[in-house]
Amino acid sequence: MSHPLPFRQIGDFQITALSDGTMSASLELLSGIENADANAIQQSARIAEPGDIHINCYLIRGRGRVILVDAGTGPLNTTGGQLIASLAATGVSPDDVDTVLLTHCHPDHIGGLLDPEKQPVFKHAEIMLHPLEAQHWQDDEKFSVANERAQRNFRLARQTLNAYAQKLRFFNGDKIAGAILPLGLPGHTPGHTGFQINTDDQCLLIWGDIVHYPHIQSAHPDVSILFDTDPAQAEQTRKNIMEHAASKKMLIAGMHLGQAGFARIVRAGNGYRMVWSEH
Repeated sequence: MSHPLPFRQIGDFQITALSDGTMSASLELLSGIENADANAIQQSARIAEPGDIHINCYLIRGRGRVILVDAGTGPLNTTGGQLIASLAATGVSPDDVDTVLLTHCHPDHIGGLLDPEKQPVFKHAEIMLHPLEAQHWQDDEKFSVANERAQRNFRLARQTLNAYAQKLRFFNGDKIAGAILPLGLPGHTPGHTGFQINTDDQCLLIWGDIVHYPHIQSAHPDVSILFDTDPAQAEQTRKNIMEHAASKKMLIAGMHLGQAGFARIVRAGNGYRMVWSEH
């Protein structure tokens, strides 16, 4: 039987890209590039709606574990919220998930953790995140100076972490399931984290939100998006990890890489180019 969704086998683990759908956005969110130039890159990449941002989550199965990385927008966003259907296509229900690894706590990554009644969707899962991420969203001082949109994000993060309070765990440097290493990639948020799965001869990095517009931000890694908490740090992290991924020929997965779900990065001019990977 053929697998309906893009996936890769890395050692004992099968990693599947689960589309949560697309959220409406705008290239106006970007800084460090003219809008016309950003549009031109999207058009040459044949992106039908140049401003929209596609959302992926990832399912990791192996060694008896069913691990979800991020949970999409859930009921928050009329255009996303397809995670449960994507999970079902792999034969997995929310009750099967034993762990949810969070790259960070923006709404398009944690919205799917709660149902419309604000109850946990993944009733048997531990939620794991970086301790700095939890600190950020629970910081009353940061909340008080945030704008209205950001305050909504703070409220959702707090509500979600509270709902899972008994199941909340923090990364401590240990590998998860013996092979998944959390990798701090700060800037987009203070505790923004990627997940590296290593076997003897293969390496996959799920890098979270290093890019939101992969064609634009690989060619121009200095382009930031409004959602970056610390744009300068996010830019430095992006440049560092892209150079590392290109030099090591790593396989990359990312929450906004598009439905193909997996890519490799090659150097091109002063930046990089994404090569959507078949294997």
